[in-house]
Amino acid sequence: MNSRVLPTLIGAALVLLALSRAVFQVHETELAIKFRFGEIVRADYEPGLHFMIPLINEVRKFDRRVLTRNYPAEQFLTSESKILDVDFYIKWRIADVGQYYQATGGDENVAAGRLAENVKDGLKGVIAKRTLQQVVASERAEFMNDILQFAGQSVGQLGVALVDVRVKRIDLPAEVSDSVFNRMRQDFARQASQLRAEGDEQAQRIRAEAERERTELLAVANRDAEKIRGEGDGQAAATYARVYQRYPEFYAFHRSLQAYRHSLGQPNDVLVLAPDSEFFRYLKQSTR
Repeated sequence: MNSRVLPTLIGAALVLLALSRAVFQVHETELAIKFRFGEIVRADYEPGLHFMIPLINEVRKFDRRVLTRNYPAEQFLTSESKILDVDFYIKWRIADVGQYYQATGGDENVAAGRLAENVKDGLKGVIAKRTLQQVVASERAEFMNDILQFAGQSVGQLGVALVDVRVKRIDLPAEVSDSVFNRMRQDFARQASQLRAEGDEQAQRIRAEAERERTELLAVANRDAEKIRGEGDGQAAATYARVYQRYPEFYAFHRSLQAYRHSLGQPNDVLVLAPDSEFFRYLKQSTR
């Protein structure tokens, strides 16, 4: 009995081993290629269980998810021959696993390196069409779309698809930054001097205009004052003349009082008059 069970168990084990070697599973996150003696037989497997012939077929699997690769800073020239250091990263995925394997041997590093070269060519072409200010101030979406359009045309032969290209940092090289900043400071200083000069010119013009208006206003005011003063003096003279005609004695008395008020009682005043002068007429009358 035992002599029959052992061969049966061994046979079952061999069958199970053969079946396990003849079945492979493709996950949803994977792409698979089946080879026959190194030649691609099939590369369009859906997720699930699939069969192959052991020792004749071989299966290799690849990640179908979006892959990300960062790249160190590279130098690019703008349209005005300014050097820029640009850090970027790429998001990509395998679009045609068969073509991907034939183009790169299934090596992700090889694919990433060739992708980087294509994207660098795209960056070079896009940045070369723009000035430094345009590169820094341009719309990010427009900038990236230009890179994707430029680089995407040459990555199809790798069997991959570019999902996104992003610039992380745009900077000037250290040896160029100082000269650029110095030139920027000089430009700002020149603009400041120009603005100050324009401000001084406007201030002088405003002051001159204000002085002219002041002179005109004072001239008009003095003219009007003299006119009003002259009219007042004329009216006063006319009033005095009417009073003198109606009350000559009172007018003479009033004028004498005004003369006394302005002449007498002032410190250090000396009057030299004849005793019989008309000036003392009303003083003499007051002593009687």
